[in-house]
Amino acid sequence: MSPESPPVAEMSAGYPVHSPVRASAGRVRAVARRHWLVLKRSPHRFFDVMVWPVVDTLLYGSIGLFAAEAAGGSPGTGATLAVYLLSGTVLWHLVHQTQISLATGFLEETWSRNLLSLLATPLREWEYLAGVGLFALVRTGMSTLAVAGLAFTAYAFDVTELGLGLIPVAALLLICGWAVALLVVGLVLRFGSGAEALAWGAMSVVMPLSGVFYPVSTLPAALRPIAELLPTTHVFAAGRALNSGGGIPWRELGIAAGGTAILLVVSMFALGRMMRTFRKRGLVTRYS
Repeated sequence: MSPESPPVAEMSAGYPVHSPVRASAGRVRAVARRHWLVLKRSPHRFFDVMVWPVVDTLLYGSIGLFAAEAAGGSPGTGATLAVYLLSGTVLWHLVHQTQISLATGFLEETWSRNLLSLLATPLREWEYLAGVGLFALVRTGMSTLAVAGLAFTAYAFDVTELGLGLIPVAALLLICGWAVALLVVGLVLRFGSGAEALAWGAMSVVMPLSGVFYPVSTLPAALRPIAELLPTTHVFAAGRALNSGGGIPWRELGIAAGGTAILLVVSMFALGRMMRTFRKRGLVTRYS
């Protein structure tokens, strides 16, 4: 060991104990743990995480079966129709839970008047977002498992039958959810508590335009061009193609990936601009 190298006792996971990388990772974990403890110690918060997704699964799964049987189809045919509703529900909760978990994670700091304290710590903005994003990933995983488990148990729908194409579809939905959440966080910083409703309402506007349960061609003609601009539209179109038993729809996934990248860049740029305005105008006093 060279004289410049830190002692073995001061090394951990390849980094010195006091290295910037290790310190940064510790702060990210601390943020994620803080939000996990808030969720764990407040059982009513599990309503968004578990109850609402389960209700959606029961609702859309039963509607699919009933619609097919009412049209004269057999229960088996009903299950075939319900698969489109159930797959849409599972995929929708991927993007919805990711977005709402990240956005409300930030709102927790404003509700508890903790934002000013965070700004006084060595915590960087990206570390905070990474920590909340990590927590959002765990929360999304819990919701998705609940939805997928109920869909399999009650309606014999196995989401993994979509095949390997499910991996890029899920990844793009997660990134879309994060991007929308960053926009919401920026708007709350800039305009205050009046913009908090967007944490729950933003994706509700996106949902019907994205064709979660149906192709965009069924939308009114005036809305179709808008829907085609949304990356989520192409992600759900790819999901429906997988349901139909075809190969991986690379064209739709490529369009979705390009749109998602643009959305993420725009969201990060907008958040940065609104954060600078937030600091420059001293808007933090709203939460002190």
